[in-house]
Amino acid sequence: MTPLPLTPAPGSAPFARQVLAQASLEARLLLRNGEQLLLAVVIPVLALVGGVLAAERVGLDFDATAVDVLTPGVLALAVMSTSFTSLAIATGFERRYGLLKRLGASPLPRLGLLFGKVLALLGVQVLQGIVICTVAVLLGWNPGGGVAGILLALAGALLGTLAFAALGLALAGALRAEATLAAANLVYLLLMMGGGIVLPRSSYGAAGDYLAFLPSAALGDVMRDGLIDGTTSATAFVVLTTWAVLAAALASRSFTWE
Repeated sequence: MTPLPLTPAPGSAPFARQVLAQASLEARLLLRNGEQLLLAVVIPVLALVGGVLAAERVGLDFDATAVDVLTPGVLALAVMSTSFTSLAIATGFERRYGLLKRLGASPLPRLGLLFGKVLALLGVQVLQGIVICTVAVLLGWNPGGGVAGILLALAGALLGTLAFAALGLALAGALRAEATLAAANLVYLLLMMGGGIVLPRSSYGAAGDYLAFLPSAALGDVMRDGLIDGTTSATAFVVLTTWAVLAAALASRSFTWE
């Protein structure tokens, strides 16, 4: 039998291919998890539909229609749910089961693992945006910010993703898995109800001025300003940037892989 002209070529795959493969795996695992899917899609959609119906029944007074005001806030909530809560919980249990330690011994470098997680988050957020925007349009949503407003909202969503992802990694790296689960869900509920993310800060009276310093309120402000009338708040962008830088520094110092 004539031997085949095969030449061994040991080595790892290119860095970009490794990152894409890891991102695809991370996204599939996230979407297969019922609890994470609940946080990523179901709760934001219920918040949008329930908020619009409640506003019509109660007669809440907004500067625009209820669906126009609530949709940007719910999109911001979806960003927070995925980049903070879901990431923190998943990473916490990956540390507990030793998965991160084993990945650290693979050809995939740690930077590639982080890039893969970020790409997976962005991919899931695209799916969230499609679902939420479709529901919002069926409810009568008409974004008035135009192309410029959409670009501003996307920039805010990306910056918010970086800030909340860094916070999620810092939390997962500092606490045990069970404590991370409890803390991440508690913070999510507190910010959803009182963090100025779904409802405008003006809805909270005098406390609204203090909420402006929270990343949740800053993200909600950026999304609402951009999608409602195409404007932007420099203060909100500064707050998000500050949180992103500080949280990244905290995560880099406190995060452990096992």
